[in-house]
Amino acid sequence: KPKKEGSYPAVVMIHEWWGLNDNIREMARQLAAEGYVVLAVDLYNGKVGKDANEARELTTNVRNNPSGAIKNLKSAVEFLRSQSNVDKGLIASMGWCFGGQWSLQLALNEKMSATVIYYGSLETNSSRLSAIKWPVLGIFGEKDTSIPVETVKKFDAALDQLGIENEIYIY
Repeated sequence: KPKKEGSYPAVVMIHEWWGLNDNIREMARQLAAEGYVVLAVDLYNGKVGKDANEARELTTNVRNNPSGAIKNLKSAVEFLRSQSNVDKGLIASMGWCFGGQWSLQLALNEKMSATVIYYGSLETNSSRLSAIKWPVLGIFGEKDTSIPVETVKKFDAALDQLGIENEIYIY
């Protein structure tokens, strides 16, 4: 619940491997209609993957420059904190697949109020995960070959061991 009238919780929304396309823009509009200030970031500098090869190339470019992606995401958080209609204490991140990975990476590098990961690559190192002091929601697929269930279970166990509030679902 916002601390003052006219201030809203905010979400840094992170696109999947295709980029900031119309689908992600529509998801941002839907979430905003629920009462959130949503900033859909663009980790591809205006490019959108037209096919799997281009999407793979775009994701590889970002993964080869993780500090640039973290800087971009942290700038998104700072931008939201600077907005008069945002409750500065209620800023979350969420992303799908490639974006899920970066939602978690943002959580490891910036104070947030919640982290949502839709089937993104995970960190299972407890000392790295100990940076998180807020709830985590993770949604994964049992037959997803890129994020094995075993890794999801290690992530879940590490969060539990650290006492980090979490809900991890495997469908």
